[in-house]
Amino acid sequence: QVQFVESGGGLVRGGSLRLSCRDSRSVSSTFNPRTMGWYRQGPGNQRELVASISSTFETNYADSVKGRFTISRDNARKTIYLQMNSLKPEDTAVYYCNVVPARDNWGQGTQVTVSS
Repeated sequence: QVQFVESGGGLVRGGSLRLSCRDSRSVSSTFNPRTMGWYRQGPGNQRELVASISSTFETNYADSVKGRFTISRDNARKTIYLQMNSLKPEDTAVYYCNVVPARDNWGQGTQVTVSS
């Protein structure tokens, strides 16, 4: 059973997208204390962490997305979100969620394609 289930990607020309990731396996007592993150892997690139949110809702962002992306979490739903605004072609990637630091249990990810 895949633990992390990502959704919400698509093809856009600029604009915004909202990604969701549900932890399908953990119980709340396990999910809530975890720092969760959104990662992405663009064509020819290594996977990178773009945003994280701690159990106390402290957030951190990669410089490349700061001011444009917002990470949030809903512990009751065991779900994290990534609101992406002002999308650029360089944001094109498969987006994944995982704990921080990541474990080797990646989901299928969700494809985000931003055309110019």
